Amino acid sequence: MVRDAVIAWRVKHGGPDKEGYFWSLPVVAETWDGYLNDVNGFHVKPEDTFHAIESAGGGPVAEGNVGGGTGMICNEFKGGIGTASRVLHAKYGGYTVGVLVQCNYGQRDQLRIAGVPVGREISGPKVWDDDVGSIIVVVATDAPLIPTQLKRVARRVVLGLGRDGSYSGDGSGDIFIAFSTANARPESPGGLRQITMLPNDDINPIFLATVQATEEAVINAMVAAETMTGMKGHTVYALPHDQLRAVLKKYNRLAQ
Repeated sequence: MVRDAVIAWRVKHGGPDKEGYFWSLPVVAETWDGYLNDVNGFHVKPEDTFHAIESAGGGPVAEGNVGGGTGMICNEFKGGIGTASRVLHAKYGGYTVGVLVQCNYGQRDQLRIAGVPVGREISGPKVWDDDVGSIIVVVATDAPLIPTQLKRVARRVVLGLGRDGSYSGDGSGDIFIAFSTANARPESPGGLRQITMLPNDDINPIFLATVQATEEAVINAMVAAETMTGMKGHTVYALPHDQLRAVLKKYNRLAQ
């Protein structure tokens, strides 16, 4: 439904290209929220997709129980939407790397924050007996990267998740995608196109930024999320901020 609605919006607002084609190939991903949400109720309608597109804008990104993140569960705490970014030092080009996550995976006892076994320190009701769920991660950058380099960037996402304690369990449908806003419209028809690319030898700072921002985005989603009761009375509790601070202080991780 979302895919078709995106195409319908594109046809209504975008018009055909110079050759008369309505070329639309939207990327739509999902994570299962059936513990809290009536997934077979078909509650999401085309107008929800239209609203999402038309209300998109700049500024701070809403995090926690919002949009597709409403029914997410992460490490058996309430999950959701999270984001983080890094700006590279000027000597590395000053590029920005931004990460958006929809986190819905993991077991409590595996959760690590700043290297601390937070999940083992904070008790709570059991939700899963195994690593269940998925995560969607989108990496965006203004660094001039070509598709093969962006694939390499996307593969670094899993390293950030590993820092948070994920081991990508068998039932997990992890989806990572990366794109660059540089080299706008290189596919325009007619003639040759000149593009720029970052040398492979200079890509390490992009990799590091991706790992760090991914690690932080997941934690931001959990910190922003709120306790939620969904279908059949199922309740998933948010990561308690007071207990989190106490655990981080215990391990000398709080900033002074």
